[in-house]
Amino acid sequence: MAGIVVPPMTTADHDNAPGMPCVLCFNANDPCGAAGVAADITALASASCHALPVLTAVWLGDTRQRTHLLPLDADWIDEQARGVLEDMPVHAVKLTLAGSAQGMAAISAILSDYDELPVVTYVPELAALDDPSREALLEAGTELVLPQTDVLVGNHHTLARWLLPDWDDDRAPGPRDIARAAAAHGVAATLVTGLASGERIDNQLATPEVVLASAPFERIDVGFVGAGDTLAAALAGLLAHEAELGEAATQALAYLDQALAHGFVPGMGGAVPQRLFWADAPSDDDHDDNP
Repeated sequence: MAGIVVPPMTTADHDNAPGMPCVLCFNANDPCGAAGVAADITALASASCHALPVLTAVWLGDTRQRTHLLPLDADWIDEQARGVLEDMPVHAVKLTLAGSAQGMAAISAILSDYDELPVVTYVPELAALDDPSREALLEAGTELVLPQTDVLVGNHHTLARWLLPDWDDDRAPGPRDIARAAAAHGVAATLVTGLASGERIDNQLATPEVVLASAPFERIDVGFVGAGDTLAAALAGLLAHEAELGEAATQALAYLDQALAHGFVPGMGGAVPQRLFWADAPSDDDHDDNP
């Protein structure tokens, strides 16, 4: 925070320090800094966590659109992740479904070896991928990633298209319907965003049986890039602090709401969440006594 000066840590301090929870992040690099590992790092810093970013791919594009996704070799993903897992304790995993089917298989093997860790998986919009690549990635997500996911995060339309492709009811699927479809693959809870609710946008954490948390946002007539990664990373960070799931989702949604409210437009396209909005808040030392 502004105005706080932290003295250098000595060796003795280091040996006795409790440390910050470490969160392993599997995500692509977004060169415009709106989403991807940049979102993970800043959102986790806001949750007082240390991010361990493992690159799975590279997005090409800008704040207007993504044009291509270039996956990294599965062996490179495996070596990045296992290197840090063998070096330091990890308290949670945040995974974004971005890369290749082979990369997801490597991640699945890693998660199997560390199955005690809570896993938050975010599903982004994958319109930039060609049909075969998108279908292969989603198939790998269904077969390999969902069975090891504790909380699935995604936009209502994205999750419904993926998990309920044959939905034929006149009403749109609700959060519990989506959670039920995810639970069939082993997911404990699903955080569904972007639910239209009059002048507001609702976001609900649901299981097949019940809605655990709900947080409506005021509708903002601006398209944001990186909101989903921000929310999923914040949730993973709170779970790394061993927060109860419903409370963690409520806090993560409140954090996202403020990040969007303080969002900015750095380029010629969409807005970016201001994930460090709290750093701009004036401290008591910034106020003077003069009228």
